Amino acid sequence: MTVSCADLIKELVSKCLQARNAAYCPYSRFPVGAALLTPDGAIITGCNVENASFGLTVCAERVAVQRAVVEGYRKFTAIAVSCDIEDSFVGPCGACRQVLMEFGSDWVVYLTKPDGTYRETSLRELLPLAFSPQHLAKK
Repeated sequence: MTVSCADLIKELVSKCLQARNAAYCPYSRFPVGAALLTPDGAIITGCNVENASFGLTVCAERVAVQRAVVEGYRKFTAIAVSCDIEDSFVGPCGACRQVLMEFGSDWVVYLTKPDGTYRETSLRELLPLAFSPQHLAKK
């Protein structure tokens, strides 16, 4: 069975929305879900996990990256991110953008609304002039 690009995006967005529903956010009440797509078609999800010591809170995007790394993945082609704001597309925070950049700048980012609509952008567009692992190699 062949999966079309549109079907894969639809699945990625759906998994992102499902992950958002699992968020642990008793303080902010701001659930966020993320779904990473690997080159081989695996989808790894994450949700935000808050902590009473706010600095220990982990964003959905970083949870997804950490889960993916544990499962052996180091390359990604796309990520979908969703929160419960209905009237605008919301991107990852600055810290998450930097963590995503650790794994390359050439992947697609789908900013997703609760109704499943999305806006396609890129990590490079979200974090221009980024500091990346390549900078450390130039020492």
